[in-house]
Amino acid sequence: MGAMANPQAANPPPAPPVFVLNSLDANVSVIDPASWAESQRFATGKEPHHLYLTPDEKSLVIANALGDSLTFVDPRTAQVQRVVTGIVDPYHLRFSPDMKWFITAANRLNHIDFYRWDGKELTLVQRVPTGKTPSHLWIDSKSRTVYSTMQDSDELVAIDMATQKLKWRVKTGPMPADLYGSPDDKTLFIGLTGGKGVEVFDISGDQPARSVQIIPTGAGAHAFRGAGDGKHIYVSNRVANTISKIDMASRQAVESYAAPGGPDCMDVSADGRYIYVGARWARKLLVIDTHEKKVVRSVNVGKSPHGVWTLHHAAR
Repeated sequence: MGAMANPQAANPPPAPPVFVLNSLDANVSVIDPASWAESQRFATGKEPHHLYLTPDEKSLVIANALGDSLTFVDPRTAQVQRVVTGIVDPYHLRFSPDMKWFITAANRLNHIDFYRWDGKELTLVQRVPTGKTPSHLWIDSKSRTVYSTMQDSDELVAIDMATQKLKWRVKTGPMPADLYGSPDDKTLFIGLTGGKGVEVFDISGDQPARSVQIIPTGAGAHAFRGAGDGKHIYVSNRVANTISKIDMASRQAVESYAAPGGPDCMDVSADGRYIYVGARWARKLLVIDTHEKKVVRSVNVGKSPHGVWTLHHAAR
């Protein structure tokens, strides 16, 4: 008698959905990556902008900035698991690499909050005043320092993770937004939404960060995503309607892709070939083939699509 077939091998589980946060609709579009159609739409709190996976990978956390809440969702089925209220103005969010801290940037209220994470519940430990409009966060690989851009005062600040105290503050180019740290923790890339490129800072050592150059990418450089190879990153140029691929070692833009409609947040397919990007002004999710260098799919979503995420993504 022959061996019985593995039913799971014959019928592999469906690919996890692509999530698109519709900031001005206060909901999320769930996209089926097989049909590239919206399979459902569920409500969140007001103005969901960004999202992040919990350390155990069981929940996707959607931060509702004006709703003062977090929506926890199953990243595989898109079922809402719970809503946590009382999280003040969570615009941007990150878990620290050591999994001990959950940090939010209160964009409209000018502070950064440190929460202890015990695997399920959040406990506010410290609220750090930052200056005008903290935008995006980055935490170094050793969970020692959190960096944040100040979009309305053109600054970069660093906060010590152990003491939750401000370490230093330096000036940046106009309207800094997202930021991305190199794997060796020595370099920080900042998108200048009020400019035409990415500002590069030396963050090695204990001294304040030092600006070393600006990489021309396009007007409105805004959001980053790793390309998956540990060597390159993508940045969306929201005004130029392009996405640039940056070589982190040479600090040069090496490729450019058209992305009409105000490209904002992105994710990258697990094989690294496709970029999924929200077209902020066009109410679309665009799928860009980086081999063919063109948009190959355009999916209707809601108003002002911002955060984009899927579980099967390229390495960050």
